[in-house]
Amino acid sequence: MSASSEKVRVGVIGVGQIGKSHLNGYTDKCKDSVEIVAIADINETEGARVAEKYGIPNRYTNFRDLLARDDIQAVDVCLHNNFHMPVTVAALQAGKNVFCEKPMAGAYADALTMMKTARECGRMLSIQLATLFEKETRAAKFLIQQGLLGNIYHARSTGFRRRGRPYVDGYGTPQFVQKQTCSGGALYDMGVYHIAMMLWLLGNPEVLRISGNTYQELDMDAKRRELSGYNVEELGLGYVKFANHISLDIIEAWAVNLDRLDGSVVLGSKAGIRLSPFGLFQSIGDLDLNAGSDMGGFDWRLHNVGENADAYDSPIQHWAAVQQGRVPLLPTAELALNTMLISEGIYLSDRLEREVTAEEVEALSVSTAVKL
Repeated sequence: MSASSEKVRVGVIGVGQIGKSHLNGYTDKCKDSVEIVAIADINETEGARVAEKYGIPNRYTNFRDLLARDDIQAVDVCLHNNFHMPVTVAALQAGKNVFCEKPMAGAYADALTMMKTARECGRMLSIQLATLFEKETRAAKFLIQQGLLGNIYHARSTGFRRRGRPYVDGYGTPQFVQKQTCSGGALYDMGVYHIAMMLWLLGNPEVLRISGNTYQELDMDAKRRELSGYNVEELGLGYVKFANHISLDIIEAWAVNLDRLDGSVVLGSKAGIRLSPFGLFQSIGDLDLNAGSDMGGFDWRLHNVGENADAYDSPIQHWAAVQQGRVPLLPTAELALNTMLISEGIYLSDRLEREVTAEEVEALSVSTAVKL
């Protein structure tokens, strides 16, 4: 891999809540490695305001005008889920590498189209999976790679909010709770982070069968319910069977009447790991050991002993470093694709009231992409 010290020239499509978050990331963490050349947003007024705030020289209301520029190396797609596929595909076909906000798309069929297009075009595709870059995930991956857990056979993926449904609980816009723009609720919004993280630790095994249920049971403000058109799940539950007799159970809550859920776990024949709070658990003969960790020291040594540690501090920093040729791209698209398969499998299982196979999910998946 040939590294370059030149700045990566990036175009950002969509400057709403997520787009601004990405722009802040580039500004705060990548100012020496990334130059934002242009933005595109259908809201001309907001586009102008954002361009002025961040000192971005070019702005468009039609994303295809941005893609037509030959001085942009990579595109950052920051739109609602059902817009991911058509915009990503157009960008890949325009010769751009693409970094896309999670989840990968609104349907597994669309995510598969994105992956196939990236391969056909010979372009990079990465999905924003922030949990892969957390210190706890990196520590867990290190321990697994050292063989400390032995034979890994089961994992649990958890995500918890006591009362955190977008818009109806006081933040975000109605589009976050409407199937016509986002396709799903808690599983697509939060679950993608935790499921993809567990797939990464498990080695992204082949999905065989999926079962699950989804719920929308808790009360919400009546006026906000009507204004939002809220029609997605607040709680998603699943169970996944993988090849090699590996399994995963899932609970993802936007809103639930509990004070907490314990963090995600990985179970092995020699040891187990809990991600939050981080812990390592072993039994040696009659002695049970519960080990804590010095995450601060671990992170400090990663940055002061190894090379290119900053390339793994966040999704945006990783993407920029990959574009410069400093580090290889982590398989975020592959992990996100399998996450889509599992999430859509839970929806399908809930609808059919039975376990479903991976082949059924692929065969029955229907595009939810917005035509542009």
